[in-house]
Amino acid sequence: MKKIYIASAVLALTLLLGSPRVYGFGGCEEDCAKCHSLEQKEAEQILLQMKATDTKVTGIKMSPVRGLWEVSTDKGGRRDILYVGFSKKQVMQGTITDLDAANGSGQQKAPENKPAESKKPADARYIETAKIPLGDALVLGDSNAVQKVIVFTDPDCPYCAMIHSELKKVVVEKSDIVFYLKLMPLTKMHPDAYWKAKSIACSRSMLLLEENFEKKPIPRPSCESPVIDENIKLGVEIGITGTPTLIMPDGFVVLGGGNARVIRDLVSSHQKKGS
Repeated sequence: MKKIYIASAVLALTLLLGSPRVYGFGGCEEDCAKCHSLEQKEAEQILLQMKATDTKVTGIKMSPVRGLWEVSTDKGGRRDILYVGFSKKQVMQGTITDLDAANGSGQQKAPENKPAESKKPADARYIETAKIPLGDALVLGDSNAVQKVIVFTDPDCPYCAMIHSELKKVVVEKSDIVFYLKLMPLTKMHPDAYWKAKSIACSRSMLLLEENFEKKPIPRPSCESPVIDENIKLGVEIGITGTPTLIMPDGFVVLGGGNARVIRDLVSSHQKKGS
């Protein structure tokens, strides 16, 4: 509960200062570097835990394998590579061979000894909501509500599950807000999300989505609906890179979110013009 209050306070301050992107609970993104980082000092601490006190960190970058950082090291002139998991609790040593290398022979890529790049917030942006079809969306709330919020969500995104429970609170408290949920699985990050999203789309079932968020098993798709492929294509076209992404009534884009009160405040600050 304390973490939620802190997130709410930070988000409220962000709104007052006019920051371009709003983060609360966070979100899953196809670009792992937007959500995960490994700083030089953290890598050095990992080496200390491994009792490699005479080894220096010379470079950090994203590994070719999703979920791992590639850490270049130097020990008395001997260069090596470690692979550190995003949890920063697992470390692997060895090589990664790219079987699709341009020369077709499968060749290990040479390490790039440069520090990890710092993350910079993206510019504030708006999306023209009229360009987003809602006929295939799952509706949470009264479809006649004045303030319509579009939510791009992924069945296997843990942040989406967190936000979903808060959205349900909002529609109970505010009858003038409705959420249109567009299923957009991040297939590179969540391999099973595609078939799950398709199954939910086939049934057009909010209950099925919620059961999945609760980690309950759901059936395989019962149709060949093109909805999910269309949603993924749309996401690429309008620049949606992560979930949950909330698009406010006026088109303001929010990656992540917060608790019910924060979401209500966001909608209030970004109401549809003329309402």
